[in-house]
Amino acid sequence: MGWSGQFEYHERAKQRLATVVPLTLALIFLLLYLNFRRLTETLIVMLSLPFALVGGIWLMWFMGFNMSVAVAVGFIALAGVAAETGVIMLIYLDQALNEARARAGDRDLTRDELHAAIMVGAVDRVRPKMMTVVAIMAGLMPILWAHGTGSEIMQRIAVPMIGGMVSSTLLTLIVIPAVYAIIKGWSLKQAGTVPDLALGRAAE
Repeated sequence: MGWSGQFEYHERAKQRLATVVPLTLALIFLLLYLNFRRLTETLIVMLSLPFALVGGIWLMWFMGFNMSVAVAVGFIALAGVAAETGVIMLIYLDQALNEARARAGDRDLTRDELHAAIMVGAVDRVRPKMMTVVAIMAGLMPILWAHGTGSEIMQRIAVPMIGGMVSSTLLTLIVIPAVYAIIKGWSLKQAGTVPDLALGRAAE
């Protein structure tokens, strides 16, 4: 028994997506690694992808949309946008950490200085990060509420992107700085804790 029509088209599209989605994720990982040259930073940015997936699925459920080829295309586009916001956050964190190291000179950073630098990179520069996210979402909202020929397909592309941007933004502003602080804290040399002890003894 053979199948034809929309079902056959849908099955062919699913087969293509089974190849395209892993290739897209692999390409994003490769580009991130070529940019940062470090595996830890690359994995930190890749954390934004599952969080973006959560937001996209939630908004799909809220809007009553089922999984389709158009929705899958929206998730593919979301992966690139979510990685972009994670890269922006990580660049600011690295910049703030490098500035703290420059002020420290030859000595190692203390944990307090490390946390202060991460706070500067994560909090003091929220505006450019939010401007990027808001600009992307503002461009997608007219598509979401559009009516007319082809609007149903475009809505199914926009919905996972909008929902995913909300959840990935929360990850970018909260989780990524926390994970970054943990990883950089592990990399501190043992001598980096000496200034903290010295300050504590001086205070006594």
